[in-house]
Amino acid sequence: MSATEYTVDLRDIKFVLFEQLRVHEQLAAVPRYKDFDKDMYEAVLDMAADLAVNTIAPVNKIGDREGVKLDSEGNVTTPACFKPAYQAIAEAGLVAASTDPVYGGQGLPHVVDIATHEMISGAATAFNMYPGLTRAAANLLTWEGTPTWIREAAVHRMLGGQWGGTMCLTEAGAGTAVGDNRAKASPTADPNVFHLTGEKVFISGGDQDLTTQILHLILARAPDAPPGTKGLSIFVVPKFMFDAEGNLGARNDAKVVGIEHKMGINGSATCTIALGATGTCVGYLLGSLGQGMEIMFRMMNEARIGVGIQSLGLASGAYQNALAYCKERVQGSAVENFRDADPPRITINKHPDVRRMLMSMKCQVDAMRSLIYSVGNRFDKTHYGADTEKEYLLGLVELMTPIVKAHCSDKAFEVCVTALQCFGGYGYIGEYPAEQYVRDAKITSIYEGTNGIQAMDLLGRKMRKGQGMLFMAWLNEANEELERCRAVGPLAEEVAALERGRDQLGQTAMHLGMVGGQGNLRGAMLQATPFLELFGTVVLGLHSIWQARVAQEAIQSGATGADLQFYKGKVANARFYMKNVLPRATAMSKAIQAGDESCLEEGLFE
Repeated sequence: MSATEYTVDLRDIKFVLFEQLRVHEQLAAVPRYKDFDKDMYEAVLDMAADLAVNTIAPVNKIGDREGVKLDSEGNVTTPACFKPAYQAIAEAGLVAASTDPVYGGQGLPHVVDIATHEMISGAATAFNMYPGLTRAAANLLTWEGTPTWIREAAVHRMLGGQWGGTMCLTEAGAGTAVGDNRAKASPTADPNVFHLTGEKVFISGGDQDLTTQILHLILARAPDAPPGTKGLSIFVVPKFMFDAEGNLGARNDAKVVGIEHKMGINGSATCTIALGATGTCVGYLLGSLGQGMEIMFRMMNEARIGVGIQSLGLASGAYQNALAYCKERVQGSAVENFRDADPPRITINKHPDVRRMLMSMKCQVDAMRSLIYSVGNRFDKTHYGADTEKEYLLGLVELMTPIVKAHCSDKAFEVCVTALQCFGGYGYIGEYPAEQYVRDAKITSIYEGTNGIQAMDLLGRKMRKGQGMLFMAWLNEANEELERCRAVGPLAEEVAALERGRDQLGQTAMHLGMVGGQGNLRGAMLQATPFLELFGTVVLGLHSIWQARVAQEAIQSGATGADLQFYKGKVANARFYMKNVLPRATAMSKAIQAGDESCLEEGLFE
């Protein structure tokens, strides 16, 4: 592999799916997945990897350089190379891999779908936002509250790649404070049809030329609706009017009036959309008035996990590029030969500091993959079992969602920055992909709710839910895994380290509960982001040692050759993580419990 090429870590993807999670065995008895087996899953993964490397990755740099263009009629043109790539995604069934076959999907497990989209996001993040958002919008429209004619006309066309979709929440001056939205929805003689006015900003894929139609899911406020989020409703606003057979009609007055020129993801059209500015903008009500946020959050939570997948794809791609470069770049000599007059030159992957950087990237990318895939696997398990089991599994998915979105996006950006550092000066120029990975990755901590919002959600809602029952459920599972790891003798030291991290996390959670319980909500929320980082650090440590346990068991079973080296790498990951990354949890725990509130003093920052 060249350092300018994209590659997929298919060995690790299959390790997580089939050796660690054993999805082919876990899901074999689920009626929804009864027609799939390991061979079929592997065939999908191999196909997606080939598509990502040979079809999608080549458009990444071109799309970044060309960007998108807007004409005077509100039409956006994407990079020309995106069209055949989008067609390839659609023909391969990867827009709809996990969707019910009733709607034209393949019905694959979500965890397998996650793996395919990790690869495609890593290959070209900006490109993959178009099918990713379309899939999320189509999934929402399968909801029973969607007007039947819209669902039947739209969903299979969206999942088949003919139509696109977006979600439109943000308005200028409102940002994450969605309840401040000012877009208006005026009723008509038909109780399900409204005329919308207003403006939405930062709309990814707000227009594009990859599909013949786009359906916007837009939050707006009907007359006499209460203030805040409770007064918001959600509407399907098509680019072109259409009938029950999917025939397209006149252009609706939801038009792009500007595109953002961004730091990264330049091939993704980030648009300002004006509603009803020059004519009538028709929107169709989903559900009931005032139900907008409840419905939109079905899509938002999927989008937040999607950001985690996107982050993983970027981090893995950046690491693989850096590894390839370090294996081919000859510079300097071995440290023990520095004093020699003419020492042999070596590739930089032999230098200790470079090896430290490579290991810091590898251990975190592998742990993030384990976490994100395990969340997808939990969701797949909700398709069978008693309702209490489904509630338990969905609760843990809910608890992990802000960590998947926020912690993984923060760590992914760090990985991309470290990857650039491995390239040295060459990483800072456009010849190599390192600088684009950094630029593309930064947005992941900002959109779909900034990471600070995710942290407040974790501490203020998820940790409190059921009087801490979600957190206790996670702790119980963590303890069970640590017991399994303890039984594998060589991991005793790593188990002890993670037990200390677990205890510090629990103590810190109790401390913040007391701070908030005593009425000091500002003081508690001041520590929300540090707490999420603490929690995420321990969570990724748990996944690292889980992988090491599976690998150590394989070693003890007689693994040889390349497999043996791979498994040794997993054990090394855990050891490096526990000694070099996990100690940050101790520092964060102490800092949080110190309770410093100096930044809240009045008069500062005024």
